Amino acid sequence: MNIVFMGTPEFSLPSLKILLGSNHNVLSVVTQPDKERGRGKKVSFTPVKQFAVDNNIPVYQPEKLKGNFEFVEQMKVLQPDLFVVVAFRILPKEVFEIPNFGSFNLHGSYLPKYRGAAPIQWALINGETETGLTTFKLAEKVDTGNIYLQQKLEIFPEDNFETLHDRMSELGAMMVLETVNLIENGNYELKQQDDSLASAAPKITKEICLIDWNKSAFEIHNLVRGLSPHPAAFFMHNGKVLKVYKTEIVERDDLKPFQIDQTKKELIIGCGENALRILELQQEGKKRMGSEEFLRGFSFLKI
Repeated sequence: MNIVFMGTPEFSLPSLKILLGSNHNVLSVVTQPDKERGRGKKVSFTPVKQFAVDNNIPVYQPEKLKGNFEFVEQMKVLQPDLFVVVAFRILPKEVFEIPNFGSFNLHGSYLPKYRGAAPIQWALINGETETGLTTFKLAEKVDTGNIYLQQKLEIFPEDNFETLHDRMSELGAMMVLETVNLIENGNYELKQQDDSLASAAPKITKEICLIDWNKSAFEIHNLVRGLSPHPAAFFMHNGKVLKVYKTEIVERDDLKPFQIDQTKKELIIGCGENALRILELQQEGKKRMGSEEFLRGFSFLKI
């Protein structure tokens, strides 16, 4: 199969790598435009572009997709059999219909559950003990296409966004290759999604990351897991942002919401129900550290 791969972040890389090592032909990759980062405005490549450059794969970086006739013509010239999409952008119909066999997407949930931009994060934030991966044929409405393959995946109590993301990207790569093989052989049966079972996984905003200590320790603990290490749940103290990366639920009812119990080695904060032991955190402008190290140079009890 002649494939154009579309993706941007680290999550996409295992899928691109497995296709490059298969008997299929990766014609090119399509990824987000380069960005200037940091004070020096240094231009940085997306992880997918960096891998493509390192492996001599042609790269396309369109600024926009809808109404981009130049890009459409570039893709048609390649005569692709299939577009494989893993963590990219929403493709308009004039793009996803170009290949002979259409286009499919790898999505980080067991669709139709958690349709949207942040399925892995919301599964953790909502305290799920199970999630999944889905490959589906692209359709005009986002994340609604008919399904090729699905696989469920256990979420462990110690999982955070980073660990679950990494496991899912590796498992997803195997599903991507299996889906390409099924399409090539014509050995598949598409399954329609049940829209009545759909739930949303919207983009993570700064407002979502702000901890509301009136919520239960269970809810806040899961928020921390779902946003660790990036962008991270946070709270404000004396005008400074403090990001929280790891917590532990403590059964205590003697602390009011956001009431702090601090010793030389331990930091516990009251919640709407029970309390949280803060295990890893980071003050604005400082490095991330364990709570014992953090508390050597910081006191919440001082105004």
